[in-house]
Amino acid sequence: MVVFLDEWLKQIPMAALVAVMIMVSIGTFSWSSITDLGKHPLSSNIVMITTVVVVVVTHNLAMGVLMGVLLATLFFANKIGRFMAVKSHFSPEENKRTYKVVGQIFFASAEQFIASFDFKEAASHVVIDLTDAHFWDITSVSSLDKVVIKFRREGATVNIIGMNEATETVVDKFGVHNDPNEVDKLLGGH
Repeated sequence: MVVFLDEWLKQIPMAALVAVMIMVSIGTFSWSSITDLGKHPLSSNIVMITTVVVVVVTHNLAMGVLMGVLLATLFFANKIGRFMAVKSHFSPEENKRTYKVVGQIFFASAEQFIASFDFKEAASHVVIDLTDAHFWDITSVSSLDKVVIKFRREGATVNIIGMNEATETVVDKFGVHNDPNEVDKLLGGH
């Protein structure tokens, strides 16, 4: 109508168009979402309320949607970052500790990943099995570098096994644990 009937649309009073828009917004709004706030997860409620508040305050739907998407992304990253576990098994006859990493390793789970290893154990050989893990970003690769370097500083030989193709690509591109010149930079020159 705006493209082909613009001359006729100019005849409609602005107050009538405002009334139509108000009725459309009332009709399309999901009123049950207000009563369902107690049933939904807190993160979903925060995203919804923040989006509405930003739209009302800024009068800009795009800004509200952007804030909602950013918050939803942060909540998702936090949630998925908790689904990471490191299990270990010690073989006394070989003096070998095998760490089995399960889950997604990225900026939200990198510190938890590092904290899952015992660097003071006297194992002479450490195997890090990444068969059920996926490394997503530079922060996760840096955490793997730190783990490998710390074990090597304690005198252990370290083998990384089971990397999937995507993880191997990221680790090969950004990992420095096999580059002696970069090791000191990573740990702050200590």
